[in-house]
Amino acid sequence: MGHPQGAVVRLAEAGLIAGSVLDAGCGTGEVACYLAARGHPVLGIDFAPSAIALARARARALGIDPGAAQFLAWDALRLAELGRTFDTVLDVGLFHTLQPADRGAYAASLRAVIRPGGRCFVLCWSDRNPFGYGPERVRRADLRRAFRGGWRVEAIEEAELETRLPGGRAHAWLARLLAT
Repeated sequence: MGHPQGAVVRLAEAGLIAGSVLDAGCGTGEVACYLAARGHPVLGIDFAPSAIALARARARALGIDPGAAQFLAWDALRLAELGRTFDTVLDVGLFHTLQPADRGAYAASLRAVIRPGGRCFVLCWSDRNPFGYGPERVRRADLRRAFRGGWRVEAIEEAELETRLPGGRAHAWLARLLAT
């Protein structure tokens, strides 16, 4: 998109993104660079090495200190192997790419790297989008089911994803999760 999702900007401006951040499924680094520029130490991970290369190039072009925004090609189901913890975790568009059978393992992987009391925000494709349009349609119940153990679901709100699809926007859910 060339810029962070509006939902993330609103979370940051409201002071809801705190301390160190894991950007799970960071893609080309728009969110990670935005947060690093706001003073957060950020690690962006993505399964695609080509996306990580673009994220690193974006950070260099923006003059962001390499220590402030780091990027790593990594499997989001193996986050505990990073050996790090974070105050905040963001998922902008990764959850809805996972197979339903992997979602619980993904939530457990996120829980392994977030400090108790830390917050996770998941912005994902919604079942309110027309059938056959876009990625896997996610229901509120799918998010609640995945984030059962080690999490308290604070809210799952209607939101929107900015996309390159016709119309430029799609229905989304914004889940606010507290690590217990």
